[in-house]
Amino acid sequence: MNLIHNVDPRVMSDLIIGLSDGLTVPFALTAGLSSLGDSKLVITGGMAELVSGAISMGLGGYLAAKSESEFYYSQVKKEKQLFFQSEDSIADELYDIIIDMGATESTAESFVMDLSKNPQAMIDFIIRYGKGLEEPPEGRIVSSAFTIGSGYFFGGFIPLIPYFFFATVAKGLLVSVLVMLLTLFWFGYLKSMISMGTDCTRWTRVSEGIQMVFIGSIAAGSAWTLVYLIDN
Repeated sequence: MNLIHNVDPRVMSDLIIGLSDGLTVPFALTAGLSSLGDSKLVITGGMAELVSGAISMGLGGYLAAKSESEFYYSQVKKEKQLFFQSEDSIADELYDIIIDMGATESTAESFVMDLSKNPQAMIDFIIRYGKGLEEPPEGRIVSSAFTIGSGYFFGGFIPLIPYFFFATVAKGLLVSVLVMLLTLFWFGYLKSMISMGTDCTRWTRVSEGIQMVFIGSIAAGSAWTLVYLIDN
């Protein structure tokens, strides 16, 4: 667990997003296609969805990270322009932030006076504590796209694996369901440990695991039933 906590929280968040979708959407699709009774169709359709889904998820992560970066730097640029137009306005904005944080007027005045000697530090403080924004890490855009996309592909490939080893689709579906029930449970269990840390109780971990199993089962069952009804 120490290794997990050393990973950038944003990277871990991207990985969880990719895995969450990857463990449910492709599972539902393969379960639905299995009702047609053709393992080759399940594998072909599943792989096509995996590739397109991973690209789509990766692109979504890329655009989201790009928008986050653009918004951050636009706010920095705006504050810099405001500083050069009116240094007093920046000082007043900084003063209000310090007061809102619970400081006394004398402390706020002293803090503004000290920080005004370093305009960049003044702007950085306003961006971080006034607007709640942090500078995106270098390479964040590419890493977000890769992490979400690869997480989706890896998670979605798991329910496909049994179909490569069983000649009949019924056996492949049965093993795929059993594997995915275990995978979904442990994913929910571990996800709660990562997101909540040591404060997470065992019951919370178990309930998160059961919730993931429930969601995946509903999605897969609905897909299987819909395809079955359409085909018949």
